[in-house]
Amino acid sequence: MPELPEVETVRRGLAPSMEGQVITHAQVNRPDLRWPFPPDFAARLTGRRVERLRRRSKYILADLDGGDSLLIHLGMSGRMTVSGDPLGQFVHAHPAREKHDHVIIDMANGARITFNDARRFGAMDLLPTDRADAHPLLARLGPEPLGNAFNEAYLVAALRGRNTPVKSALLDQRIIAGLGNIYVCEALYRAHIAPTRRAGRISAARVAALVPVIRTVLQEAIEAGGSSLRDFRQTSGELSYFQHRFDVYDRAGQPCRTPGCTATIRRTVQSGRSSFHCPQCQR
Repeated sequence: MPELPEVETVRRGLAPSMEGQVITHAQVNRPDLRWPFPPDFAARLTGRRVERLRRRSKYILADLDGGDSLLIHLGMSGRMTVSGDPLGQFVHAHPAREKHDHVIIDMANGARITFNDARRFGAMDLLPTDRADAHPLLARLGPEPLGNAFNEAYLVAALRGRNTPVKSALLDQRIIAGLGNIYVCEALYRAHIAPTRRAGRISAARVAALVPVIRTVLQEAIEAGGSSLRDFRQTSGELSYFQHRFDVYDRAGQPCRTPGCTATIRRTVQSGRSSFHCPQCQR
């Protein structure tokens, strides 16, 4: 599933074509994705201006004039691509419709936004902008890891006394919004913390040191356009490339990259998910 860097990459890719632009036509090619589309979904989008595109955790929110927001979740295999020439520099024909192109949005500037989702685990919804934080998918989310509310004091307090493994705690969206398996593995490696360590037994100093590490990993991943594993693509259709910089994720049996370390990366399973770590560097 796309994590925060991938979703932020998509948001940034959509913004030049959508922000400030009117939706001239919306086409919905099936009644549902993960759940049914809202009633009259296409008609309620048509003619609306996109005031702002923002991200909350792993969700994109397009704030529309009139007080509604379009909520977008990519699910496991969802892709959003931009075609056409919104900047007026070239002439590009829109590609032929593909089998899993479930939602197609045409903008007044000539751009076309296509949502393709082969597995249909993605979702779209319409909600009142001023009550977005109360939506069932957003109501219980923790602070954004790149925002001011996520700081050393917060994380120390959030993990204090917890008997769950630190990796499980960091994946809990109620504690930190947007983190997923890939970037938690990478952050714990850089912080030299084993994913199996009980969160409440890690010293406050080591927990506090996790905060800048998490921020750095996410920022580097965003700059690289996220990670392309299986289905993820940028809005241009191009692959991302942070996967080429993984230190531990998906590197089981390969040498640890820490200078002087002779260990190999180990894969374990935690709560049904693969964890990757260096048994020598991470304690």
